[in-house]
Amino acid sequence: MQVPEALKRARALVAQADDEGAKRAYLEVLGQEPTNFFALNELGTLALAGGFRSAARTAYAQAIAHHPGNKVARVNLANVLREDNDPNGARVHYEAALAIDPDLHEAHQGMAWVLTELGLDDAEHHRARGFTGHALVTQPYRGVGEGVPILLLVSALGGNIPTRLWIDDRRFTIHALYADYADPAPELPRHDLVVNAIGDADLCADALDRAEKLLTRSTAPIINHPARVRPTGRADNAKRLANIPAVRVPRIEQVSRRELGRLQYPVLLRSPGFHTGRHFVYVPSLAAAGEAADSLAGEEWLAIQYLDARGADGMARKFRVMFIDGGLYPLHLAVSADWKVHYFSADMARNERFREEERRFLIDMPGVLGPRAMQALTEVAAVLDLQYAGVDFALSPDGSVLLFEANATMVVFPPGPEPVWDYRRAAIDAALQAARQMLDRLVRRA
Repeated sequence: MQVPEALKRARALVAQADDEGAKRAYLEVLGQEPTNFFALNELGTLALAGGFRSAARTAYAQAIAHHPGNKVARVNLANVLREDNDPNGARVHYEAALAIDPDLHEAHQGMAWVLTELGLDDAEHHRARGFTGHALVTQPYRGVGEGVPILLLVSALGGNIPTRLWIDDRRFTIHALYADYADPAPELPRHDLVVNAIGDADLCADALDRAEKLLTRSTAPIINHPARVRPTGRADNAKRLANIPAVRVPRIEQVSRRELGRLQYPVLLRSPGFHTGRHFVYVPSLAAAGEAADSLAGEEWLAIQYLDARGADGMARKFRVMFIDGGLYPLHLAVSADWKVHYFSADMARNERFREEERRFLIDMPGVLGPRAMQALTEVAAVLDLQYAGVDFALSPDGSVLLFEANATMVVFPPGPEPVWDYRRAAIDAALQAARQMLDRLVRRA
């Protein structure tokens, strides 16, 4: 089969949702013409849609190696690097794309994220260039026939709930609307359901306000109404959740540099709007506060009371439980020697004992946490009143919940393919399946 026919066949198989057949057809094209841009780029897109991120990076990198002047390949690879939290790597390719086409709005959008992550100037300039006039993006539908239309509300600033794993682009046609750049009275695309993915109330107050106004034009069911997300900022949550018995909540206030002298130390300083531990530091004393503040983004920070989450063995523990459509789903337990506990930097991969501790939590959450903590989590979920949210916490010696955060921006990280993580898969699948069933239920109601 000649290259044009093989490429046409590969695209037809993609349209038929036959990923394996399409993959073989693209490889057939590359067997005849290893530098074919369309086969490399589309194979990368197919791999990415299937969750094979490493394969997608390889395909896009090969497309760039053979076609360095192609702006599409540059942006595609940069977007993957961005999702993998590699701002420096992504920046190289966004800048290369803009050198080819200075008006390329997708590259400006990416550069806004990169510069924000790196704490550099000019992010707002790129954000305006990227999103003005491009607030509505209809994502490619990969199913057969017509997809169920969903309106996905997002913010150009970030702070959005990751939905790729539970909104199936083979069932749903996703219309993503950047609320902070949408027209005040837009013609909304046809939709049977609204998913508000704007989750960070500290970062996205303006986007939430705009999203709420946009939704006055919709009669569809809404997941995570903006009005319910708005009061979930860290400081607001600390006040709301402090009244729940068996929940210990740190004091949180917003401070500027001139107010550092009145804080009680040790304290945690955090730049609003950042996650996964970025711009978040432990400050042991006033003498260290100035240098700590210099390392953070912005001029005002959240000062968070330091609550010691270490157990008797000196290790800190962080549990994550998802609140999805009225149910509680255990997601992970991370054990770390560091006060700043994140699963990706914890000691889980190296320590079989910690993995066994997590396995017990995933298969018997009530038994591990105890009735006091379970009741506290139920009440936290009721106060949040969101269809999709979660909570990070530790257990105090008396069985109460030592709360770190509770909001909509909780990420569900699927484990790697290694057999050592097999014990985690059922719990993660259960949470994702609950989110998918919530979509199905609301679509049927609509």
